[in-house]
Amino acid sequence: MASILNAPFLSVAAITGGFLTGFVWLVFWLREDPHPEPRRILMLTFIAGAAAVPLSLVLEEMVYTTGLGAGLWAPGRPTFLLLVLWAVIEEGFKFGAAWWAALRRPYFDEPIDAPIYLITAALGFAALENAFMLFNVFSQEFANGFVTANLRFIGATLLHIITASIVGFSIAYSFFHTENRARNIAGGLFLAVALHALFNFFILKGGGTNLLSVFSVVWLGIIVVILSFEKIKKIIY
Repeated sequence: MASILNAPFLSVAAITGGFLTGFVWLVFWLREDPHPEPRRILMLTFIAGAAAVPLSLVLEEMVYTTGLGAGLWAPGRPTFLLLVLWAVIEEGFKFGAAWWAALRRPYFDEPIDAPIYLITAALGFAALENAFMLFNVFSQEFANGFVTANLRFIGATLLHIITASIVGFSIAYSFFHTENRARNIAGGLFLAVALHALFNFFILKGGGTNLLSVFSVVWLGIIVVILSFEKIKKIIY
């Protein structure tokens, strides 16, 4: 935190790059909602998602340190188990942010609202996460920050959108069958965590050599999300 305060220009550049990415994608996905949600609730959801980042980072560090002490992984060498645990933390916090800010309120009155609010929370989470990462990159070499911003725009941010939409669609399909909601949420979170962990695993395993392949799969996932939105709309429209 002290390093961020001591480098105001880099801080502004990182925050601008991180949040601009989030807002661009947010505008895109909000167009999928035939009946737009209240802006203040959307903003609250976005902010709640961003606020979840420091909490998740602290908890992830605690899990990492605890695992080191228990000999579950070596320093700087995360295992698949650690990636799963980190994914559980991040997906759990994103869901919690959306639930606290919107899904428990009367504004959640249509099936399509669920993926909209989950994606909004995910984009808030991704925005601040991207800002932190961009600050580290900008601190080393400013030009690299633009490359990293582009990679985050087409890669990690989209991953957050896909995993959040999985949970959102799971909730949407239980909109008229609330007795199945808890089961659907659990199933959606399970799939989201699995996809999140696998994405990070293949990125780390390939060392950057298989970025194109992994990002291609992510883009395919975005196409599936778009098609799923059309299906959700048909539930009541």
